[in-house]
Amino acid sequence: MSVKSRLAPLIPPHRLIDDPLRLLAYGTDASFYRLTPRLVVKADTEAEVVAVLAACAQENVSVTFRAAGTSLSGQAVTDSVLLLLGDGWNGAVVEAGGARIRLQPGIIGAEANRRLAAFGRKIGPDPASIDSAKIGGIAANNASGMCCGTAQNSYRTLAAMRLILADGTLVDTGDAVSVAAFRASHAALLESLGHLAEQARADDVLAARINKKFAIKNTTGYALNALVDFTDPVDILQHLMIGSEGTLGFIAEITYDTVPDHADRANALIFFTDAALACWAVAALKTTPVSAVELMDRAALRSVEGKPGMPAMLADLPADAAALLVESRAGDQSDLAANIAAIVAALDGIATIGGVSFTTDAVEGAKLWKIRKGLFPAVGAVRPLGTTVIIEDVAFRVEDLAAATTDLQALFAKHFYTEAIIFGHALEGNLHFVFTQDFGSDAEIQRYGAFMDDVAKLVVDKYDGSLKAEHGTGRNMAPYVEMEWGKAATDLMWRIKEMLDPGGLLNPGVILDRDPQAHLKNLKPMPAADVLIDTCIECGFCERMCPSHGLTLSPRQRIVGWREMARAQAAGDVVRKDEIGTLYDYHGLDTCAACGLCATACPVGIETGTLIKALRGRKRGRMAQAVGQLAADHYGLLMKATAWGLGAAAMVDTVAGSARNRRRLPTMARPALQGGGDGADAVVYVPSCAARTMGPALDDPVTACLPDATEALLKKAGFRVIIPAGLSNLCCGQPWDSKGLADIADAKAGEMAAVLEAASDHGRLPVIMDTATCSARLKSFTPVLDAVEALHDLILPRLSLQPIEGPVLLHIPCSVRKMGLEDKLLAVAKACSTQVVVPDGVTCCGFAGDKGFTTPELNAHALRKLAVPEGCHEGFSANRTCEIGLADHGGIPYRSIIHLVDRVSCRAEG
Repeated sequence: MSVKSRLAPLIPPHRLIDDPLRLLAYGTDASFYRLTPRLVVKADTEAEVVAVLAACAQENVSVTFRAAGTSLSGQAVTDSVLLLLGDGWNGAVVEAGGARIRLQPGIIGAEANRRLAAFGRKIGPDPASIDSAKIGGIAANNASGMCCGTAQNSYRTLAAMRLILADGTLVDTGDAVSVAAFRASHAALLESLGHLAEQARADDVLAARINKKFAIKNTTGYALNALVDFTDPVDILQHLMIGSEGTLGFIAEITYDTVPDHADRANALIFFTDAALACWAVAALKTTPVSAVELMDRAALRSVEGKPGMPAMLADLPADAAALLVESRAGDQSDLAANIAAIVAALDGIATIGGVSFTTDAVEGAKLWKIRKGLFPAVGAVRPLGTTVIIEDVAFRVEDLAAATTDLQALFAKHFYTEAIIFGHALEGNLHFVFTQDFGSDAEIQRYGAFMDDVAKLVVDKYDGSLKAEHGTGRNMAPYVEMEWGKAATDLMWRIKEMLDPGGLLNPGVILDRDPQAHLKNLKPMPAADVLIDTCIECGFCERMCPSHGLTLSPRQRIVGWREMARAQAAGDVVRKDEIGTLYDYHGLDTCAACGLCATACPVGIETGTLIKALRGRKRGRMAQAVGQLAADHYGLLMKATAWGLGAAAMVDTVAGSARNRRRLPTMARPALQGGGDGADAVVYVPSCAARTMGPALDDPVTACLPDATEALLKKAGFRVIIPAGLSNLCCGQPWDSKGLADIADAKAGEMAAVLEAASDHGRLPVIMDTATCSARLKSFTPVLDAVEALHDLILPRLSLQPIEGPVLLHIPCSVRKMGLEDKLLAVAKACSTQVVVPDGVTCCGFAGDKGFTTPELNAHALRKLAVPEGCHEGFSANRTCEIGLADHGGIPYRSIIHLVDRVSCRAEG
């Protein structure tokens, strides 16, 4: 039998993946390694994880666990069975007034912090990927970041854990009954762990070595500090799981002791003549009340010069300059002021460029952090075609930081990595260095190998530092573990591995590997594929935004698939190209919403939907082009036919009765737009095609169509309304753009822009559109206001509002997010209702124009987590087609936010 056949009776077939496209797609994580799994299993429950472990043991097949796949050292890829976290791992329970939080491994780190925000708390670990990384990966890698250091990481803030061992045993260390049963069933294992800890503590040299290594950040190898920090074998076991990268067991739940999240913050960007002087300043800051101190060398600062939002003065810095970004946090303004004074005093006498000046303004602080956060993508975006971007992660004692930084820069020059930059969490002696690497030739691989050997000698032999500080050992540093730790400590690690994974089936090759060349194998190709996506670094930050992720492919995976087809074509491998391409039509093209939300999370700003639309266009033949042009030329007639079709469908539903979801489809819109009004101030109102065509749902008690409601609201606010001439044939071009017919789409947008230019008296009058998707597109052709910004900026100030009681749901459309209007939409909704709920787990609704009709599974998947609160009977949004799918899957009417404002408002007096 195979693992798949053993699992088939237990796990639905759509969660047992073995087609070549998705196996390739899941063979990629954020590292520069690639291994293609034989089988991908999406497990939703603990029982399913146990079943996978049993099946793998029966077939003697290894298994690797994956959460978000944002790890950087190759620990989440395998050529065997890959177990993915499915939808069943998103639990989060806040306990003890926010002092603790119980989390399942599938919840994103930032979401955990959102749950804790009301209590003024957060989880301790703070990796830079916290907006995308999941708790399972954060704990399994002992990931950390800018502020948590060694005091607030997962190891130090662990309170309890549910874990599954290689033999399928589940133990909950926070449950006395579970622990008692485990002590009875696994007495021999616990006794062995206890003896191992006793031996470590009794060996003064080894114990001192362990304590010294963990005095600074260190994720190289296993958490041997568990052997000297704890005496209870259960405590030792759960702390060994932290940073074990899925090689000792599966973390099914973790309970953290949370830490304060102070709202009052101050930031300063301080410049120095060279990196060494900046590092000496770090040593002076170590004992002051700083929360973060980020180092940036001159090459790092140069990489973001001239980019939007960057200070112009970066270009004027000396050739060897460096900077420290310093942040301090406090519980109130007076404590913050005291902190600032202490920090400034500590730096007195250390020469700076331009002095030390703190800002407490949140906007200005965000601009400073944008510099720091833009460094890694800045290098990734400009790397040569065919190369990958590598970020390494080392740590030194703070007193060694200045010399070590200079030595690293010398190694860059020695090995010709002239583009390399250094930045990092200097307060903890933790440096990241980023460089680009071509793995396309043996010579380049040898150059990389020689460089890493020299880095290891520098970090270990000269400074006794950490080869991995926070990114995990993975495959990348596994061959160097013994070099860093020595034979005695490494032997301890192997004994731990053999105790907990005697079959060696849990993520082999990660953390421990006896092959000294393992880090130079299974390197990921990065072939040139398309200028639209060639800068992608495959980090996976986009995936949380994508409505098709988990149904078919994510943006990262679409790029991986397209790169493989480009590689196969270049190599003349027609069989491989066709094998992937046949599957790509549905998984890559048909199920992409092309919503653009991926670009909002992408560190290099890639909008994968742009590629997908271009590919759709390339596949369209002359007939499709001709039909598209015909529709554009006779658009008014097409919209009339569509409206009449909706009217006929509604009539049939009324007469014959219908399923509940059919009754939530739109009826025919019959707008009675007249224009005019008694106001002195004029506006141009442009109802979208969807608003002009799609009226309220059949079962919606509100019967006014959106154009009529919008016109009435504008007049109520005291505006004189101008309706553009020839409205019936106007369109922003979105329907053609989404199908890849870019030329036709742009021509339609140009027609509309010309009409609006005339109607607005050449831009003198504001132009308002009622549908966010159309507004976002048209903004590239002519000045328009989306309804959301018009409501917030122009209309609400002229009205008196009486907010409704009770909860209403609010969906924030993709286009609203992309236009940066999310806060304004939320503010409008909160002005109109006492309880506004934005559902968790919903980004893009997946309706995507007409895909809610043609590919309904995309809409269903995107809204699978949509939950309607008790007592909530209606929802609001800013896109008519989104509202159709939301109503269908939410089971309540969804309407434009314009309807809500109209209902609760009257004209303000005076």
